[in-house]
Amino acid sequence: MKVLVTGGTGVVGKAAVDRLLAAGHTVRLLSRHAEHDVRQWPEGVEAHTGDVTTDEGVRGAAEGCDAVLHVVGVVAESPPEVTFQAVNVDGTRRMAREAKRAGARRFVYVSSLGAQNGTSGYHQSKLAGEEAMRQEDPPGWLIVRPGNVYGPGDEVISTLLKMVRTLPAIPMVGWGDQPFQPVWHEDLGEALARATTAPEPVHQVLKLAGPEVTTTAEILGRLEVLTDKHPVRIPVPEILTRMGARAAETVGIELPIKEDQVTMLLEGNLIPPGEPNALTDVFGVQPVGMEEGLRRLVDTLPEALPSDGTGKLERQRYWADIRGSRMSPAEIFEMLRREFYTLPPEGLVKVGVEPGSPLVLDEGETLTLSLPMRGNIQVRVAEARDGSITLLTVEGHPLSGAIRFVVEEREGGIIRFEIRSFTRASNLVDLVGMRTAGFLAQKANWRAVVARVAERSGGEPVDGVNDESGFLEEEDARQVEEWVDEVAMRLHRSEAPRP
Repeated sequence: MKVLVTGGTGVVGKAAVDRLLAAGHTVRLLSRHAEHDVRQWPEGVEAHTGDVTTDEGVRGAAEGCDAVLHVVGVVAESPPEVTFQAVNVDGTRRMAREAKRAGARRFVYVSSLGAQNGTSGYHQSKLAGEEAMRQEDPPGWLIVRPGNVYGPGDEVISTLLKMVRTLPAIPMVGWGDQPFQPVWHEDLGEALARATTAPEPVHQVLKLAGPEVTTTAEILGRLEVLTDKHPVRIPVPEILTRMGARAAETVGIELPIKEDQVTMLLEGNLIPPGEPNALTDVFGVQPVGMEEGLRRLVDTLPEALPSDGTGKLERQRYWADIRGSRMSPAEIFEMLRREFYTLPPEGLVKVGVEPGSPLVLDEGETLTLSLPMRGNIQVRVAEARDGSITLLTVEGHPLSGAIRFVVEEREGGIIRFEIRSFTRASNLVDLVGMRTAGFLAQKANWRAVVARVAERSGGEPVDGVNDESGFLEEEDARQVEEWVDEVAMRLHRSEAPRP
């Protein structure tokens, strides 16, 4: 089958695309940057650039498709363009109408478990989206109401994970005892793939959630075990949480939680006792338990690329020209790959600080490091071949960008070892931090790594350890962003399923 998927780059949508491809289907991806977005899959996904907020943006999107999986939605508004009405309600109406016009035989709408009784603006908009879809009455329609979804980059549990790693104290709404029933993103993706490609059930509303009921406090406890970090928990009364979230939104300050999300949290997100869970009872998915899901999550947060950061893009270089090395360039490269965790100064950076965290720089591995005054951060090995290793920073790192290690032979028996860093601060707070103590610590760390590589090679740096840094002009920054983006895409393609 050919399936049109909206929202295919989010936590839920990407999981559904992966499972559709693994089952042998082909996918058409509708998104604003579709030509770019489809590059994360090696084959089987075609691009359709569009936008559900306009009639023109969806016109022709479902042409030639057998089914439509409508995932796109927003959980928070950014007026005037991004609103619940424009995306969750009117966008759903447009997609249902387009599916019907194109003759698609199946239309699956991803709503929310809290849509029926929730009072938040988000839940009310999802219920209104259901009604809009019913009014259009596309063939073979089905409504799926999942509970909280967690996976790489989700807005709840991934955020809690980053807070546990980096903060000395974590505020909670009350005592964090609000119940919810999270579902692992790959389980939901599998259920949606099966729902979209099967002829039945039709004209039903199915509730779907994970296998366990848990609370924020319980999730924090499990994350503390996985990260070996134990921040202080600070209970905040509901009324103060609402007031703080409302005030932050008014002045434009980004907080991990908005007032509408406080409402959703307090209302709970559960399948009532005695009611079927479509994940297992209808779609036959064997769910991933919370313990295993969280274990997978800790090393799969998304990369933070230069285009995600704040401020000007900075390039830093640290290098030494080594004479008389007893190692060949290939041997230095292999030493760097296997022994990197021993190279940074222990007082500045410690590698492998979480239980089970890898130490060797193998492609696809995610390393966890500890920084003073910052906590635990991560980098992902995107490339490790042909004398170079490229690391990408991961969400939660104070920098967004790439670090590249290069070993190359030069004339006269000289071997150059060089570290190249291309980064922006991840946010305004980190921008201030990196312009002060952060830059000095970073410089001391990389200079020490270069010096230790030269020492272990058995040779001598001709002119000692050199360094330079500066901000890139707009065109140079754009070229670096494109290079890092392609490095990340190659990594994703290597891990993606094929039809």
